[in-house]
Amino acid sequence: MIRGIIIGVLAVGVAGTAFWGYQEHREKNAILLNAENNYQRAFHDLTYQIDLLNDKIGTTIAMNSRHSLSPSLVEVWRITSEAQNDVGQLPLTLLPFNKTEEFLANIGNFSYRAAVRDLDKEPLSEEEYETLKVLYKQSGDIQKELRDVQHMVLENNLRWMDVELALASGDEASDNTIIDGFKTVEKTVSGYEESDLGPTFSNMQNKNENLKKIKGKTISKEEAISIAKKYMKFDGNAEVKVTENGKGSDYGFYSVSIKNKKTGQEASMDITKKAGKPIWFIHHREVSKQKISLNDAANKAAAFLKENGYKNLDLFESMQYDNVGVFNFVTSLDNVRIYPEAIKVEVALDNGDINGFTAEEYLTTFQERKIEKPALTSEQARSKVNPNFKVMEERQAVIINNLDKEVLCYEFLGYIGDDTYRIFINAKDGVEEEVNKLKNAEAVYDEVI
Repeated sequence: MIRGIIIGVLAVGVAGTAFWGYQEHREKNAILLNAENNYQRAFHDLTYQIDLLNDKIGTTIAMNSRHSLSPSLVEVWRITSEAQNDVGQLPLTLLPFNKTEEFLANIGNFSYRAAVRDLDKEPLSEEEYETLKVLYKQSGDIQKELRDVQHMVLENNLRWMDVELALASGDEASDNTIIDGFKTVEKTVSGYEESDLGPTFSNMQNKNENLKKIKGKTISKEEAISIAKKYMKFDGNAEVKVTENGKGSDYGFYSVSIKNKKTGQEASMDITKKAGKPIWFIHHREVSKQKISLNDAANKAAAFLKENGYKNLDLFESMQYDNVGVFNFVTSLDNVRIYPEAIKVEVALDNGDINGFTAEEYLTTFQERKIEKPALTSEQARSKVNPNFKVMEERQAVIINNLDKEVLCYEFLGYIGDDTYRIFINAKDGVEEEVNKLKNAEAVYDEVI
């Protein structure tokens, strides 16, 4: 009898295991099928969006009136955003596809900036029309390559899950029609020279090279090490590594990493080759319990900037993350804040050391300036804000608007209900250039057990 019971229990166990395995298999297949369906949808949507993009750019070229042109450019921007979203849903994270994504992003930037400006006052230039013609041709090239891939996918009933598995295993070098097709698309886009896109597009692209604005003598690697040690307050007992970026270019920079052999403390810094200006640096260390106030830390940050030659700076924002204070400073000229010229400083609240610093925005926008006089009065600018907005502070400020241009504004700080806002009104034409909602204090929650 006992033997029968044991056999029965074993039989039930085997049956249960088999059923569990069957259920697992079904669930796994369901997940794989769902992933495959999502990939297929995203790919065919991408192909469709590129078709629409090519047609819409072609239509835009033929338009002349602002009434038609602005909505058409907005539609180009919208379609581009949809295409970028579809690319993001494909299993291409391990396959280099950045040139195609960059191409779509640049089309989006170009169309958006052209659409939001007043085309009656500033119509599209001949150069911009030439840029549209080039974009039309190049989007047509991408359209053809994607259609070829789509044809092969449908003809041969190819699966995107095979692409994901090939990429995950590093086996993309083997024969895979979809991967080969997307590599062809990427190669096609990589073949486009920046000069092909015209001067308007090149100006947008070249802003990443704006370290060119920095003036001064070119420093050596040894000088870069010396500057890094000064900022990071490291003694001679340190191990140093230096990497040169943008070799052969005057607007490149050095990356310096320093490790204290005794304490094991490490720090990293990027320094411009021209004039030896620190772009950023950070100390890699644990910050212990807070001992100094945020106000004292702000004073230390201001003193640090002054010691290192940064002048005419206003503290406009301070935050605390755990035991670190973060302080944002901007240039102030004749009581006008220059927001593009921004520097961020991190201070450890255990001992007041400068733990981090970034001045990239400051370095790439700093210039000799002459602040123009506003065309509007303060009262006229105030009349442009929401009537429910209660103003607490006001000043003049320079910001960068959606067209990537510096504009003089009236800055109003105030509130609506329980929320605080910073609103910028163009001091020339009264346009509401920007509205920022400021963060409220974080809620504190009791621990729930």
